[in-house]
Amino acid sequence: MSPSPDAGALRERARALAQGTFAARAAEWDRTEQYCWANIPDLLEAGFMGMTIPRDYGGGGRSFHDAVLVVEEIARACTLTARVVVEANMGGISAIMEYGTEAQKRLAAGLGLAGDKPAIAITEPEAGSAATAMTTRAERRGDRYILNGRKVWITGGGVSRLHLLFARVFDAAGREEGIGGFIVVCDPRQGQLPKGFSVVRREPPMGLRGMPEAELEFTDVEVPAEMALVPPEGFRRGFARLMAAYNSQRVGAGTIAMGVAAGALDLAVDYVKRRRQFGRPIAEFQGLQWMLADMDTQLAASRALLHQAALSQGRDSRFPDPVLAARAKLFASEAAIRVVNDALQLFGARGYSRDLPLERMARDVRMFTIGGGTAQVLRNAVAAAVLGMKLPQTRDGYLNREAAE
Repeated sequence: MSPSPDAGALRERARALAQGTFAARAAEWDRTEQYCWANIPDLLEAGFMGMTIPRDYGGGGRSFHDAVLVVEEIARACTLTARVVVEANMGGISAIMEYGTEAQKRLAAGLGLAGDKPAIAITEPEAGSAATAMTTRAERRGDRYILNGRKVWITGGGVSRLHLLFARVFDAAGREEGIGGFIVVCDPRQGQLPKGFSVVRREPPMGLRGMPEAELEFTDVEVPAEMALVPPEGFRRGFARLMAAYNSQRVGAGTIAMGVAAGALDLAVDYVKRRRQFGRPIAEFQGLQWMLADMDTQLAASRALLHQAALSQGRDSRFPDPVLAARAKLFASEAAIRVVNDALQLFGARGYSRDLPLERMARDVRMFTIGGGTAQVLRNAVAAAVLGMKLPQTRDGYLNREAAE
């Protein structure tokens, strides 16, 4: 895939909106821990919500690479709003638009294009990186499924309307069929939740404080069977196919981290040109020049990896290549922490003050080596590709594999 012909104009449009509108609001979302509702109409008017949804369903029909260009510019100004844009274009919404029924696609597209940020409910107290250890159950009863279980750290829980909820699936006879996704729609702002669906608590995160990270409980929640998201392989082997959509989300998450770091570098460059010590601008000190050179190089490498991953869409799948996505998110998220920390260091004591956005950037960017695939799990994925081996993580995984061979 090649970049869109209007990629430059798209980036400039996103930059103008981010710097002209979102930057001034970012600190308030952090201070009040409120969701960025005021930014949603601006995103809708710009066409940045649902920009990857096919035109047949009212979306922009754009590529993940186009979304990456927009996300970087918005992340320079407001991490929270960039997170909304990622989840309105990548991950859960992409899985539904690829594998959903016609009714499911129209439902998801309609909500996304009305400003909803979909929520993906995978993580559980004992099933984080080991997602297949989840215990939430979906039991078939006639024309519906009954869901029971608990999810934690669900991004958007309490504000999102569309939930793509993952559970272990059991047929009417009680036989396990695999892991599947279920579309659950509600309206938390209006207090409209399905019977048995509870938002138990909101986590107090270190950064991205305006984005709810919620604990959800499901007690005999009824979901119509037609809201099960079933890839062609069925429940038994379909979970891996659904998780392939997560590769786009990983590229998006890495792009947010890179965008935040790029914004921090912009601030640092401006500051060292103005700040004077020992009778001259500190930009003239070679030690600080080397710091800036390293920061710029890390950002350039991150951007190249992320664009490479985004442009791999359509090569072998609707989604980015899994190894390229893992490599890009791994490098970009770790580089971003270093760049933001160095930017803060260049400001000295001023950088440590809440009067500047750097301390918020440092808190925000820290989560991207954790959420959406930890740095350690992503290293496992890259190592498996390097070795040309499947690397089981379970204690008896190697023994089982050898026995199967």
